[in-house]
Amino acid sequence: MLKEFKAFIARGNVLDLAVAVIIGAAFGKIVSSLTDDIIMPIIGKIAGGLDFSGYFLRLGPVPETFKGSPSSYADLKAAGVPLLGYGQFVTVAVQFLIVAFVIFMLVRAVNRTLNRDKVQEAAAPPPPEPADLVLLREIRDELRRRPGA
Repeated sequence: MLKEFKAFIARGNVLDLAVAVIIGAAFGKIVSSLTDDIIMPIIGKIAGGLDFSGYFLRLGPVPETFKGSPSSYADLKAAGVPLLGYGQFVTVAVQFLIVAFVIFMLVRAVNRTLNRDKVQEAAAPPPPEPADLVLLREIRDELRRRPGA
């Protein structure tokens, strides 16, 4: 079983997948920082507040033992108050759109490169025929032209 596991891990696809997961995790942190630290504060400022992820609607009563801020999404959520956190949803949706756009641009660039290679291959002239093949075709054609053949 250990040999099978080593063979499985040593296959190229598994290593490629591992690298992709690690790079994806790092890329996710970059996108989260871009969204949380740059984009969403700008959107929040336009919308009238700085912390857009804290926008919510309270759907239930606040417990009497609640000691946090009644305007804090994190405090209310920790206390178990039912909330509709639309600001957090918008933040996550923006993060998704950024990741989807970057992946689209990456796939688009790869497809263009692959298509360019295919066009260059198609446009390349066919290689010249070997001299012996040309000579054999000439002999064949001459034999066909002779009467009685």
